[in-house]
Amino acid sequence: MSISGPAAFTQRFRAFLFDMDGTLLNSIAAAERVWSIWAERHGLDVPAFLSTIHGARAIDTITRQALPGVDPEVEAQWITEAELNDVEGVVAIPGAVEFLNRLPGSQWALVTSAPKELALRRLQAAGISPPQVLVTAEDVAIGKPDPACYVLGAQRLGVPVQDCLVFEDATVGIRAGEAAGAAVVVVTSTHLKPMATAHASIDGYEQLQVERDDDGLLSLHRVAD
Repeated sequence: MSISGPAAFTQRFRAFLFDMDGTLLNSIAAAERVWSIWAERHGLDVPAFLSTIHGARAIDTITRQALPGVDPEVEAQWITEAELNDVEGVVAIPGAVEFLNRLPGSQWALVTSAPKELALRRLQAAGISPPQVLVTAEDVAIGKPDPACYVLGAQRLGVPVQDCLVFEDATVGIRAGEAAGAAVVVVTSTHLKPMATAHASIDGYEQLQVERDDDGLLSLHRVAD
């Protein structure tokens, strides 16, 4: 496991906030199958377009294309329905299930750009139990990189977002965590090439340990090989 940067491993936190796709589970193959069909239908450069879809809400991704005569809400609903029907190959990031099972349920939340129905479908496919607090695409007016989703996740847990650690894999999500004022750790398990980041980075959860002190604060540690 590669770990760099001090913040995530030197501070104590009131709660952890997790992105979903690319952070707790790998859904890249399924997502790219669906989005490729959509992109081809609209005459887009598929490989170039696919590099822009990760971490953002479908409606935001579609709106950015500014395609004439296209209703982003209608198209986003088509994407969601297609993704609900395709969870083949959706799997948990190594060690994620065990790591989450060690966390107090009241001290972590899922903060995803996916709609709620799709989030629950993918969590089930990956063998991850849904958390007590779930923030999804429907819960915010503006998606990542806007920090509102992470601020809301912290509010629902009853803690200041500045006292949280955000787990993210995508640039827009990292920016959202930064803008919220939270510490960030970058999960690189699904990255095909290195990402330049000043934040701590991990390639999975198998060598991570979490401790809860007498004040109820969480700290993250690497387990020695």
